Amino acid sequence: MTGDALPAPRGTGWLALLQKELLRFWKVSFQTIAAPVLSALLYLLIFSHVLESRVSVFNGQVRYTSFLVPGLVMMAVLQNAFANASSSLIQSKVTGNLIFVLLPPLSPLDMFAAYVLGAMVRGLVVGLGVFVVTLPIMPGPVAIAHPLVAIAFAVLGSGILATLGMIAGIWADKFDELAAFQNFLIMPLTFLSGVFYSIHTLPPFWQALSHFNPFFYMIDGFRYGFFGLSDIAPGVSLALVATAAAILAALALTMLARGYKLRH
Repeated sequence: MTGDALPAPRGTGWLALLQKELLRFWKVSFQTIAAPVLSALLYLLIFSHVLESRVSVFNGQVRYTSFLVPGLVMMAVLQNAFANASSSLIQSKVTGNLIFVLLPPLSPLDMFAAYVLGAMVRGLVVGLGVFVVTLPIMPGPVAIAHPLVAIAFAVLGSGILATLGMIAGIWADKFDELAAFQNFLIMPLTFLSGVFYSIHTLPPFWQALSHFNPFFYMIDGFRYGFFGLSDIAPGVSLALVATAAAILAALALTMLARGYKLRH
């Protein structure tokens, strides 16, 4: 009939969910984008002012302030990708509007793609914002040694934390459980991943322990993209990060397919 709305093409429902996820953080961008960018800038100003002349990294080949920038960029990417996916799901579960996501004929892959891509966009946008605002503070001209490597680690890292955020949001039944997941797992792993230091400055025991932290490989590989220097061979880091991304994606898809804690 004339004037009737045409049905959406089959298989494009996930795009509507993705749009919802993007609008969700963009409409409060002052909180979801500007605030974490400001936090990262404050970290840089404080740590660079206090430690610039006292800390040597990569045998003095890189100034400490420059060393901090990629770590802070990647930290912002990881934390915000996790926060977006996890908060979206737990909020939908607590308010009861998750039913409107489950009712349409969306496959587990559709839901996974929408939530993870939406969270990745927020993480990458915040990371780009951190990079831009820190440029005036860099002690010298910026010359990224391997930009494609940096992009690869940023995309994989944001995907991993977005997926982990989705898993946490599915698992948690209330905000307190999600806060515990973030405070006792995500935050310690992020801060102990080499954002503010090279692991070669640590005692041997703590150096060895750092190799069990998956976040370390994301940040170290991303930093290699900037300087061509790293604590671990970038190929090893990339392989480990890609493997972690595949494992977590399989876990999240399995939880979605089974309706774990989603269909009560």
